[in-house]
Amino acid sequence: MARPLRIEYAGAFYHVMHRGNAGSDLFQGDRDREKLLEYFGKAVERYEIKVHTYCLMTNHYHLLIETPHPNLSQAIKWINVSYAAYF
Repeated sequence: MARPLRIEYAGAFYHVMHRGNAGSDLFQGDRDREKLLEYFGKAVERYEIKVHTYCLMTNHYHLLIETPHPNLSQAIKWINVSYAAYF
């Protein structure tokens, strides 16, 4: 059963976490980490989100995001799909 849809608000803060499939690594090296950070930066411009802090771990990442517009799911989807296509 799928989880309920997240209610999104303008001006909200969200803790976002993303893990690799079956706990697999998201990064094979520093270049992969740099690429994900590049996508974070592009999402800031494209979706006008504010990334207050982030933590890149081997098999997952954490973000603290503020959304001036209720578009969190669009921004995170774009980041994850872009990184998956790169990876």
